[in-house]
Amino acid sequence: MEGAEPAAGGATTGRRGDPGADDAVLMSSKPLHRFVQREPGSLGIVLVVCGCAEILMGFHLAAEPLVSSYKLYIPIWEGALFLISGNLSIYTERQPSKKMVTVTLSMYLVSFFGVLVSFSYRVICFSYLHHTSPWRQGEEWLFYQTNQLVAVESVLFVTSVCVGVILIFLSCVARLALRSTRTQVIVHCVPAAPQSETTTD
Repeated sequence: MEGAEPAAGGATTGRRGDPGADDAVLMSSKPLHRFVQREPGSLGIVLVVCGCAEILMGFHLAAEPLVSSYKLYIPIWEGALFLISGNLSIYTERQPSKKMVTVTLSMYLVSFFGVLVSFSYRVICFSYLHHTSPWRQGEEWLFYQTNQLVAVESVLFVTSVCVGVILIFLSCVARLALRSTRTQVIVHCVPAAPQSETTTD
């Protein structure tokens, strides 16, 4: 009991100086600092680079007459999702707040859902190109074109899988940061009433 009183007194003196700022620091900054420590900005740069690669490869796939992921415009909207998620990660690391972490987490989940869609459709494309490739061996130009398309789709496929792993990691870190924020609010607010009553007695 006596050991807990100095800590409580330190918290109350800190709040008397600037109540609004100190409450914001106590309730938000420490848990969100854990999110910033994971360097979401660095991973956001990776997401931006992968998004640019998706969009640039999408322009190349647009000119392909064969079946590819561009039939659903996957490189375009998936690249846009990666760009938005990466930019939000960079901005949230520089200006951390509970609202921005919530928005960024929502974007991570939407982007991960897009990765699942692209993963499924590209598996279908690989299966189709694998079954049709032997029939094109008689035409040398079409045979090499099919192999080139498979190579491009393979690069985008691996990139999407890597980005999916990054999104899972960032989503878990963001979720833990938001949960820590709620827990810390309860810890600081609930004991305040009994401590004030003991001091008055």
